Amino acid sequence: MLSKNFYKSLAAVLIGNAIYFLLLMPILPPVARHGIDKIDLGLVIDFWVCVVMYGLIELLWRKRRTRRTQ
Repeated sequence: MLSKNFYKSLAAVLIGNAIYFLLLMPILPPVARHGIDKIDLGLVIDFWVCVVMYGLIELLWRKRRTRRTQ
């Protein structure tokens, strides 16, 4: 059985990548776009978008959990 943390992480990566590749990448300058098979600024930006998404998911999860206990 997979943990809830795995599902939250998976959702964060999928949502973060969708935001980066569909919304941000077309408007970013070429230097900030992620290329295939290389570590570049675009990969760093994509990573941070995923981290922010994980933080938002975790925040919403905790808020939902505290409402249930009250």
